[in-house]
Amino acid sequence: MTNAFQAPQNILAVSISLTLSAALLSTSTQVWSAQKTPFVTGSGGAVATINEHATQSAIDILNRGGNAIDAAVAAAATLGVTDPFSCGIGGGGFMLIYLAKENRFITLDHRETAPAGFRSDAFMRNGKAIAWEEAVNSGMAVGVPGTVRGWDEALTRYGRLSFKQVLAPAIQVAQKGFTVTPIFHHLNQGAVEKFARYTSSSALYLHEGKALPIGFHFKNPDLAKTYRIIAQAGVNGFYRGPVAQGLLQTVNQPPAKNGVQVVAGNMNSADLQNYEARWRLPVRSTYRGLDLVSMGLPSSGGITVAEALNILENFDTKGMSRQQIEHLYLEAARLAFADRNAYLGDPEFVDVPVAGLLDKAYAKQRATLISSNSSMSRDTPTAAGDPYAFQNDPSVTLRPQAPTNKLQEERKHTTHLTVSDKEGNIVAYTYTIEDWGGNGMVVPGYGFLLNNELTDFDFTPPHPNIPEAGKRPRSSIAPFIAMKNGKPVFTIGSPGGSTIITTVLQSIVNHVDMQMPMVQAIAAPRLSERNEGKTQVEPNFIHSAQAVGLALLGHVWQIDESDPEIGAANAIVFHTDGTVTAVSEPQRHGVGSAKVQKKAH
Repeated sequence: MTNAFQAPQNILAVSISLTLSAALLSTSTQVWSAQKTPFVTGSGGAVATINEHATQSAIDILNRGGNAIDAAVAAAATLGVTDPFSCGIGGGGFMLIYLAKENRFITLDHRETAPAGFRSDAFMRNGKAIAWEEAVNSGMAVGVPGTVRGWDEALTRYGRLSFKQVLAPAIQVAQKGFTVTPIFHHLNQGAVEKFARYTSSSALYLHEGKALPIGFHFKNPDLAKTYRIIAQAGVNGFYRGPVAQGLLQTVNQPPAKNGVQVVAGNMNSADLQNYEARWRLPVRSTYRGLDLVSMGLPSSGGITVAEALNILENFDTKGMSRQQIEHLYLEAARLAFADRNAYLGDPEFVDVPVAGLLDKAYAKQRATLISSNSSMSRDTPTAAGDPYAFQNDPSVTLRPQAPTNKLQEERKHTTHLTVSDKEGNIVAYTYTIEDWGGNGMVVPGYGFLLNNELTDFDFTPPHPNIPEAGKRPRSSIAPFIAMKNGKPVFTIGSPGGSTIITTVLQSIVNHVDMQMPMVQAIAAPRLSERNEGKTQVEPNFIHSAQAVGLALLGHVWQIDESDPEIGAANAIVFHTDGTVTAVSEPQRHGVGSAKVQKKAH
């Protein structure tokens, strides 16, 4: 990130170019987004995704008798066609499911894993971490994909329809194609250098060496073929047979152009065939009368958001100004991120003090560090706390050594979708291939990009998130479902790497503490405090009155010029009269798409 500054000095001069560039992108998407509805109220099932084709796929499945699980997989498969730079079957994800009849929550971890031959020093050279560009543009960065295994587990246990039925809409979109929009072009453009390294990627996503132009009719018949194989053979159509062999060939012998040097991976057929999704216990917490449910480790999102809300709960925000609440939100996020960075990792490899981190008494202790009239951080990170005294679990006693190096930056390009059905079942699902276009390699003949998820490990030890064979890199994915008196109130989630946590957290604070309608809570300018000394913000925040006031308290702003937007959230709100409001991103990522089975009159 660049262009760090502290308001109020030179606010207009620093932000004007960024604001103009963001405005141009926004203007260019307005014409293309006219057919999208980012929020709608009605009855029956509801869907919110970032793409109208994906949203329609889910609605079609609901209309054919599928439930929320079936519809979520259909939407996700379609997003693999329409949003291939953010997600796809070459990656993994985390799915949060609510079963209404049983009043039960299930969380499905199908995060990518490091191959059995992966070494803890894989991203080190002569005692130092290798450059990001070398790591991401490699076969070594590819984790064993979990998406197809996750879809199969979800459909087999809790869906009603077959793979063939739920993949049919995505196959149709891939075969018939769609018109390249400004946001597709923008994301494609961000990965041009990466795609230009590989023959298969250049053939699919470049035109005369450049990103596919706006208005271009894009088709992906190879991905349609791959989906047909999975539809016919099931999960083994991906993890065994020709698709698996094509995947392994790509990882271990990258399809690089002549003269391009690429570090190969070390993945074998056993890695694919032995991959297992994990059904894990959800993270549960409360906030101002709400019961909150989210993903647990190896995703840090649920725990970090819950800890931050526990800290915030020590302050009575009624009657506070927006600036006062945002100050508390930033300070709570900073404290929670300090703990996240110090303690969280794959629970199969690391003893994590989860109970201590989620303890209300621990949050009360952490809250004492917050001052109402000044930020605790003046351009320096805040120290982690000690949750072990609140652990109440004698089996977790080993305190991990705190990291001494700057942590590896987590890339932001993911997708989130949410679906509910007429019976009240809910799915909040975030899945990813990590960076823009993953590792840049399209599997030749099969039309999907591979992930670079292993770069989510922290390259330099000591740290609970260092690379290890078979380990799942720590994630920030944070799908949430809020309940009250045993009934759903809302669900929320977002893409965005580590900014997922702050996007979800801020949206909850906006909706609950500031009582904004969900569409406004999501649309509001985003502030992402991740205990890095400076707070990442969006350009349109800089002109606000609270930005100036917060800067006087010591908050320091920073904008990511290359990608000024933060997150792209989707939500569903459940009303007491039985109606639902689907809310997709109303501002960012080209504007999202929300639909219900029956619109309210």
